[in-house]
This record gives sequence, structure tokens and C-alpha cells, in this order.
Amino acid sequence: MDFQTAVRTCFQKYATISGRARRSEYWWFALFLLIGNGVLSLVDTILFGDANVLSAIFSLATVVPSICAGGRRLHDTGRSAWWLLLGLIPLIGFLVLLWWFVQKGTDGSNEYGPDPLAGDQTGL
Repeated sequence: MDFQTAVRTCFQKYATISGRARRSEYWWFALFLLIGNGVLSLVDTILFGDANVLSAIFSLATVVPSICAGGRRLHDTGRSAWWLLLGLIPLIGFLVLLWWFVQKGTDGSNEYGPDPLAGDQTGL
């Protein structure tokens, strides 16, 4: 899955937490969020000084799809999306979630749906 397809998929599944997300879908979307926030923070600094108006609006607009993409990524590894709450534990929660997000998904179908890589033999 390429960058554009991953971003489009995550926005098409804006509030859909069911199903599974392959690693490439999740990480391309995370890169999009990072770049978007970075660029808008720069624009905010130029236009508004210390006020982060545009980056705050972008963050609010993308919080739901980012949570749902994370939930679908956890589903791909065979875990419930409720494990996202682990991120509320400072540092340790982030590190555990990061470890799970980089893990390969379960082969074949699991309780959350069919393998998203079943028809794609190219990897991530």
C-alpha cells in the first residue's frame, strides 16, 4: 500500500474501527499526520506567532481516524482496540503500543476479519 492509498483508506474508514489495518496503512497514515502537523505548525508560526490555530484544527479533524487506524492495526495483531487505552500510561504505554504496531499481523483470518495481506504477497 502506498502513501496516497493509505491516507485515502484511513479517511474513507473515518470512524470505522472494525476490520484490520496492515502495517503500511497505519504507518503511512502516521507519516501523513506528522507531516501535516509539522507543516501547519510552521504556517501557524508564520501567520499567528505562538497561536497554533491551523495545527489544532488539523489535530481535531484527524483524532478520530487516527484512533480508528490504531484500533484496526491492533486488530491485525489479534488484540482488541481497547488496548489503545494503554497509551494513557506515560512512556510505558507508548512503548508497548509502538512494539505492537510494528509487529507483523496474524497470518490468515482472525476474530477481527480476513488477512489484509492475503491477496498481496509484497510484504508490509
